Amino acid sequence: MGEFIYTNFFINLDISNYLKIKDKIPKKVNLLAVSKGFNCEDIKTIYHLGQKCFGESKFQEAYVKQSTLKHFRDIEWHFIGRLQTNKIRKIVKNFQYIHSVDSFEKLEKISNASLEENKNPSIMLQVKLSNDPTKAGFNSKILLEKWDLMKKFRNVNIKGLMTINPKGLSSQENKVLFRKCRRLADLIDLQDCSMGMSGDWEEAIGSGATWIRLGSIIFGER
Repeated sequence: MGEFIYTNFFINLDISNYLKIKDKIPKKVNLLAVSKGFNCEDIKTIYHLGQKCFGESKFQEAYVKQSTLKHFRDIEWHFIGRLQTNKIRKIVKNFQYIHSVDSFEKLEKISNASLEENKNPSIMLQVKLSNDPTKAGFNSKILLEKWDLMKKFRNVNIKGLMTINPKGLSSQENKVLFRKCRRLADLIDLQDCSMGMSGDWEEAIGSGATWIRLGSIIFGER
């Protein structure tokens, strides 16, 4: 592992905002605190308020935090970034959840690595529900065609679907896409939907999210 120089872009951790959000979230919805770009002290602050699930999108940055915070044994690390094939084994070894599995081939590689490393990560299959060239993911047709094969992969626990809406949508447009994700998950009998971020989390909850991924609204702007 090469040396990683970590720069903190933290401006203002809003503890009161975090507590207000936690109070508004239904019990069936899980809050994933997206800690990418913020330092270990920021993580520890909300950890001591009861937050246990943290999301990272860059392996090297996350590995430094995981090593520093290894004595906090009940922290649950979630990988939410785009998966690079050459990082899959490292991610399998160091993350309990992977939210961004965007292809059949990557799921197969995760399964193989998990079997060899004696791991069993929880998986969210990323779906692409709009014509946004900046987003990756299964389209609905491919997901349904491959579903029976994906269910047979060993050492992966497929828990649900994940989606990221394009920027600039209205509240109603966000709801339409979130509801598509929820219906698709229900169709293949998956419990979880990881959807909704700092700008659209309330629409996501109203549309059936079981995980919301919040970063700047908790930690401040990067």
